[in-house]
Amino acid sequence: MAAQKVDIRPGVSVLAVLRHLNYKPWYAIAEFVDNAVESFSRNESQLRAHHGDDFKLVVSVDIDTTSPARISIRDNAAGIAIADFSRAFRPAAIPPDRTGLAEFGMGMKSAACWFAPQWYVRTSAFGDPVARTVRFDIANIVNDEIEELDIEEEQEEADFHYTEIVLENTFHVPVGRTVGKLKEHLTDIYRVFIREGALELRFNGETLAPQEPPILSAPYFREMESPPKLWRKDIAFDLGDGLSVQGFAALRETANTAKAGFSLFRRGRVIEGSGDEGYRPSFIFGSSNSYRYQRLFGELHLDGFEVSHTKDGFRWDENEQPFLELLREHLDSEDLPLLKQAEGYRVRIARAQMTRTAIQAVDNTARAIAARLPEALPAISDAPPVDAPDEESPHAGTLARKQFDIRFRDKEWRINIELTEDPSESLWLVFSDVAASTEQPRCLDIRVSMVHPFMVRFAQTDSEDVEALLRVAAALALAEVLARDSGVRHAGTIRRNLNDIIRHALSDA
Repeated sequence: MAAQKVDIRPGVSVLAVLRHLNYKPWYAIAEFVDNAVESFSRNESQLRAHHGDDFKLVVSVDIDTTSPARISIRDNAAGIAIADFSRAFRPAAIPPDRTGLAEFGMGMKSAACWFAPQWYVRTSAFGDPVARTVRFDIANIVNDEIEELDIEEEQEEADFHYTEIVLENTFHVPVGRTVGKLKEHLTDIYRVFIREGALELRFNGETLAPQEPPILSAPYFREMESPPKLWRKDIAFDLGDGLSVQGFAALRETANTAKAGFSLFRRGRVIEGSGDEGYRPSFIFGSSNSYRYQRLFGELHLDGFEVSHTKDGFRWDENEQPFLELLREHLDSEDLPLLKQAEGYRVRIARAQMTRTAIQAVDNTARAIAARLPEALPAISDAPPVDAPDEESPHAGTLARKQFDIRFRDKEWRINIELTEDPSESLWLVFSDVAASTEQPRCLDIRVSMVHPFMVRFAQTDSEDVEALLRVAAALALAEVLARDSGVRHAGTIRRNLNDIIRHALSDA
């Protein structure tokens, strides 16, 4: 009896082009997982009737990086029935039912051709005592204009059901950090199915499990004496024309630039916002150094929206801006203003971390002053100090301090730069200026409070932010000293007004 064949017409030449799609590895792997999820969901009642109610879909992804590299994806879904072969293996054969995860008729073909020049599918459909294998060699298919492929058959137990896809001599071999990113993204993309117990996803033998970030429980930053609230809210709104959104938004307990952002779902699967690629439009999140960018996250399920054929993005058309406007309105409604809280709430960071930040900022600022101050300003005529500021006693809450000597304007200077954490210190910037004697250099002691409300709001965890403000403070102190030396009376008025303004007007949201 002649071997069965599967028709892969029309457009076999497109198979060679698929290698050049702009896939990311996790979205390519996801195409195979989608097919498994779709097969399971359409045959779930039949499979559970046979195996029991606790039966679940298991998908295993294994990567062998030894040459020649090989990737295999196996599942225990219902398999591919022989009646579906012509659609399953023919490019762009759209399925009759497009309401699930398999809707474009290209997923398996496009992902497999992107990954590898040779690949095969071995499958056994539930209830069919035959296992079938179809092999693709893209170069041969295109060069010889092959329009039909042989179907290899072998006997199998009728109640066995599976599909195995093997990608050989792969173009794109995930190694190093890409392997970690693959696991992270796949876990996120299928988190709903995993969370609900419908899917067990394995990667190189490891069962993937999503981690739920702790949600901030704290008082509203403008009412710090009030009881704490859980900063999470349900989101639901309708854009009309069959477009709707539902899910939740929340603030992370611990700020994390890589992990914040929304995940946008369609039909239970993440389309945008997996791994470290959270959906963070500036209209909602502001700039990348904003606190919203580091704390706000959530899951939003979009119904009625179209997606790209590679299922790695939404086709927004003119709908994204209305979506964002309604989303922002819901996020910051007065019942639980997430955006305001994200910007205004601050956590007192651990002393060890704050100390590390302070030391780096102080060292860099001291180095810059010592190296560049003597050449930074032209010489001016000396005058005796007038209206000298009060001297400050040594500070007890020192986080970091740097002392250095320089020769500036034909005088010896000893400059101390210090960051402190004493909560009793109400001023942002204080300094003392002790005139030189014949035996001692002129001493300038500059101190900035790291626990001042202004620093808590804008600069505690990032050493570059702290250093920038410390340099501004040092410049103000030096400018005041030089103004006094030039005969300017009451030069300290600017500093005193600055300290008042920065505490009482500029430290709040």
